[in-house]
Amino acid sequence: MYTVPLPIIGTDMAWRDAAKRLIGAGVRPADILWDYGTGMGELFATATPLPPPSRKVKAPKSFVQMADVVVWHKDPQRFARLYDLLWRLRHQPGVMQDRADPELAKLRQMEKAVRRCQHKMKAFVRFRDLRQGGDRRSFAAWFEPTHHTVEPTAPFFARRFADMDWMIATPDVSAQFVDGNLSFHPGQPKPDLPEDAAEALWGTYFCNIFNPARVKIQAMTSEMPKKYWKNLPEAQYIHDLIAGAEAKVRKMQEAGPTIPPERVQKIKDQLRKRQNDP
Repeated sequence: MYTVPLPIIGTDMAWRDAAKRLIGAGVRPADILWDYGTGMGELFATATPLPPPSRKVKAPKSFVQMADVVVWHKDPQRFARLYDLLWRLRHQPGVMQDRADPELAKLRQMEKAVRRCQHKMKAFVRFRDLRQGGDRRSFAAWFEPTHHTVEPTAPFFARRFADMDWMIATPDVSAQFVDGNLSFHPGQPKPDLPEDAAEALWGTYFCNIFNPARVKIQAMTSEMPKKYWKNLPEAQYIHDLIAGAEAKVRKMQEAGPTIPPERVQKIKDQLRKRQNDP
């Protein structure tokens, strides 16, 4: 039995390296225990080290791309599922194109869930100004992702906010970008972040773009799940906006249509005349 400890930071490269060594040595899935971030692997691990790297190991590009995403899923069985499929690919290279394969379908669902979580992180991270002065602005944010998406998503923020220092803290992993260098650290409890004046401006903008005539609560909560509301400054306005939507729509209807401009009426008269001419 091989016990493979996997770190919380750098999980993707650690799993890929271990999987290549194990598959190259012909180690069966049933003979591997994947231990993610618990430290228990060192306690129960055998003295048998991982096999040396093998140059014979090859996997379809589609599998590698999928695995690089699925490793960030929260399912504790994700590593075993991926290795099971990698084992099967040795003798069934066409599995990656088999849409009816249940194990591949499950992994595809996990891949989709991770990508969705990454999308939500890009949309719902809200930075607060730390106001520490200096040549570069400094910001921090607290986020609670569904999956372990901080590490694969942080480069997006590094590109978008390259002109400032920032930190995204989460319960599992925290990302820091200082002087152009991105680094990752263990998670932490929610920090006591200062109030940010920009949040009031963001709230004003959110209220102004709210259209009471197009309220679809189910669609809104699908795009903005309630689990994120507690960390979104604009979420404090949602309840009142929804509660007052019906009254605002009624008021708009009672106001009635406005009188069309004179040129619009002339166009309508011309069209009506053409329709009546023989």
